[in-house]
Amino acid sequence: MNKRIFLFLLLSPLAGIAGPTFGQHGMALFGGSGGLYASHLPMFHAPHDYQVILKLRISDKSLDDQLRRQLGSTVVLWTLSPEEFDLDRLAPDSKQPLTRFKADIVQGHFEQGGKTRHAGATVVVEKVLVFRKLSPASAKAAGSRYLQIGGGSERFLVKEIDSRPDFDHIVAVSTRADAPLDPLMLPKASLAEPSARMLSDALPGSRVRATVYFSTDDLK
Repeated sequence: MNKRIFLFLLLSPLAGIAGPTFGQHGMALFGGSGGLYASHLPMFHAPHDYQVILKLRISDKSLDDQLRRQLGSTVVLWTLSPEEFDLDRLAPDSKQPLTRFKADIVQGHFEQGGKTRHAGATVVVEKVLVFRKLSPASAKAAGSRYLQIGGGSERFLVKEIDSRPDFDHIVAVSTRADAPLDPLMLPKASLAEPSARMLSDALPGSRVRATVYFSTDDLK
């Protein structure tokens, strides 16, 4: 190949040079009748050092409806194994916002023996609910802050990653439809999973249905 042509292709924007957040960004998938959500499985190093939570839908409406029924009726872990992309394209100020991507929909953890149930589905990003960069520095937090995702009586509590080491935690709860959507604060004495009693006490009138995801492995 002519050297000038090679240099042009190498330096051209069309060459698709990957940014610092480019990679395969696995996500926990959860939801129910009120909608579908995905939580990026974060780490404290690039390209995964962001906590990101999305509201989404599957472009195939019949599959979207099916997943809402399945995830709403039985709380078990499902994950997304997406094509590679730059995670920072989900930032609120992105100049090239990511509005959709392809992903395998996996029952279980896509890296831990999960079974692909729907390959190459098109995921449509409806809203980015959380986009936070994580600090790699060691830190301690006196409490755990949980965000309420969803609305009405069907909600999910997602722990805000705020220290290192930490744990990733998603819990399905049922509560009063008119209960406030404010974040919840729980004491944090260790990296152990908070009990259902602690979680329900933090949101009076609620009932913990089940844990969607809990892990400390990636946040050491």
